[in-house]
Amino acid sequence: MASMLRNTMRCSPISPAWAVQCAQLQVHIQTKSKKSLSRPGVKNIVLVEGVRTPFLLSGTTYSDMMPHDLARAALQGLLNKTALPKDAVDYIIYGTVIQEVKTSNIAREAALGSGFSDKIPAHTVTMACISSNQAMTTGVGLIAAGQCDTIVAGGVEFMSDVPIRHSRKMRKTMLSLSRAKTMGQRLGLLGSIRMSHLTPELPAVAEFSTEETMGHSADRLAAAFGVTRLEQDEYALRSHTLAKKAQDEGLLQDVISFKVPGRDIVSKDNGIRPSSMEQLSKLKTDGASAVLIMSEEKALAMGYKPKAYLRDFVYVSQDPKDQLLLGPAYGTPAVLQRAGLTVNDIDVFEFHEAFAGQIMANLKAMDSDWFAQTYMGRTSKCRSSWTANPHLTRITC
Repeated sequence: MASMLRNTMRCSPISPAWAVQCAQLQVHIQTKSKKSLSRPGVKNIVLVEGVRTPFLLSGTTYSDMMPHDLARAALQGLLNKTALPKDAVDYIIYGTVIQEVKTSNIAREAALGSGFSDKIPAHTVTMACISSNQAMTTGVGLIAAGQCDTIVAGGVEFMSDVPIRHSRKMRKTMLSLSRAKTMGQRLGLLGSIRMSHLTPELPAVAEFSTEETMGHSADRLAAAFGVTRLEQDEYALRSHTLAKKAQDEGLLQDVISFKVPGRDIVSKDNGIRPSSMEQLSKLKTDGASAVLIMSEEKALAMGYKPKAYLRDFVYVSQDPKDQLLLGPAYGTPAVLQRAGLTVNDIDVFEFHEAFAGQIMANLKAMDSDWFAQTYMGRTSKCRSSWTANPHLTRITC
């Protein structure tokens, strides 16, 4: 990414029909807009505070816990930081991807474990990597509709202990055993079990419709847009280096210290690895977060100073095969258009994705008139520039 913002780029020849010729990146300082995004007759919705547990590599300090334990810690951290009365919360929503079968509605279990009233409704959503965003925007919708004034939303993922199932044949046999009425029936069913029945089924991290993981999609996307391995490694190294710098300078103020039962207090992420490009690897992590979202009127009445206004949101969807990870390229111009803004009105962009090649491909797509015209029905590309000022633009992966 560093090389992307410092230098102009050219795309190598690419084969997929939907891939694009990419223009050079022109760098200049953005012009800030003074336009107000408030809408007449629409309730202002604000983010009051947000916290998260330290993100740890799976299989490390959190390994003996359960996911609702992490979500509970995030909720308790939010309560401690805001001094929010528990009975002031109208609704609790959490997002997660791989669900623990014992706590399928993890929002409810975490809320009860945190001491919230059992009279407060809670539900859990899942939408792949943006599950926690869906939790937040669901809360925004409830406030905008006048159903609630105070929402707690968050996300949790726990890769240290994912659910592993018996094979389908074994599950059918076990269910039949539970219904068997005679010893003969039970013995017959037990005698039908074969070694192949004992093969476990791991949670699928692949798209069901394509049977591909996001890693496969990211590799194909990077190849289609001519993103080299060197560019990806430079971007990943830059990301880890900046994360380490932020950690060392105490800028990650949303991270709460957490006493892991039977272990030490954890106070910082352990997956930041700014070593060298040769040592970079994809790391699975455990962690949870929580945010307090309120109507502005309610927040001010309770003496809170909002940190941000939540104005608008857009969800997009496209071909799960070749364009699975191109959401930012489609979503960015869509939400800007809804708000009546252009790229040059924005000080900070934050795109959260898992792969360096993916986010770089999206930046190239947003810089292509051909892509905009062919696949988005737009007359021109989303952006004519991308600022090189690191204080103005943040892209996280």
